[in-house]
Amino acid sequence: MNQKVAGIIQEDGSCEDVYRDLVPDNDLVAILKTILLNRVIDRRFLMLQRQGRLGFYITSTGEEAVTVGSSYCLQNDDPIFLTYRELGALIWRGVPLSTIINQLIGNGDDESKGHQMPVHHCYSDHHIPPVSAPVGTQLSHAAGFGYASRILGNNQVALAYCGDGSASEGDFHVALNFAAVLNSSTVFLIRNNQYAISTPQKRQSAVNNLASRAEGYGIPGYQIDGNDILCVVKAVREAVQKARENKGPTLIDALTYRLGAHSSSDDPSRYVPPGEQEAQEKLDPVVRLRKHAVWRGVWDEAEEKKNLLEFEEHVSDVIS
Repeated sequence: MNQKVAGIIQEDGSCEDVYRDLVPDNDLVAILKTILLNRVIDRRFLMLQRQGRLGFYITSTGEEAVTVGSSYCLQNDDPIFLTYRELGALIWRGVPLSTIINQLIGNGDDESKGHQMPVHHCYSDHHIPPVSAPVGTQLSHAAGFGYASRILGNNQVALAYCGDGSASEGDFHVALNFAAVLNSSTVFLIRNNQYAISTPQKRQSAVNNLASRAEGYGIPGYQIDGNDILCVVKAVREAVQKARENKGPTLIDALTYRLGAHSSSDDPSRYVPPGEQEAQEKLDPVVRLRKHAVWRGVWDEAEEKKNLLEFEEHVSDVIS
């Protein structure tokens, strides 16, 4: 059975008291700082690509609540099966920025020794399996890991990200069927940013709720507001707990939006309708999270300026 879950954070930043404990104040501040750092890194690294210092780059602007909020719900030894747009998960997991930029450059300090193209990360020390360029292949790997975890009883849960485009691949259906039949300890999270490069989601599927596909495999599915950090945490935490208790996989369709190009090689002005991005900017997860943190009394403009300055200096130090 699939379900559409309403957002939790209201337009003024408030929420009902029952949801406030989902993320304690200190953790909320840490999540906001991580997302702001994510924004700084994306902007600076895209600038490096435009200067010819990086060959290729993909940003995650507008989608950070999905990746940071979901990785927040994991244990440090739970593997995260990435695509190439989950920088926030890397930051939250503690991968050093120097390690990330070494991978982007492919220099002698790159842990993959230049064998992977930029933004295709792999950090075994942080339980980050290698990213594969053919989209969707990581889903079967995550299903297999979750099955092995259940058999071995090691209490690990696999989190697998994919985009709405990947959800149109055969690998998606194979992975969900395998995980459902074998009761795999896996959470499948569609980071639904509305576009598979230039193809809008409505041209990929006849259903508006991709979580409805879960019913065909006999597992629960939820469509959530992926720009609402509390909504993401609630849904993913429940799915992770269910998987850790050997009660099977869950599919989550997290609605978000790509505020920018697919990659440094893309021009979204050729296919995004006029005014669409401006409308989506009003739902920016940073704006909503900032309002919520201010409403809680744990954030203000001075604190944000201080942190942004520190992040800019940190990124500059690593780049130099």
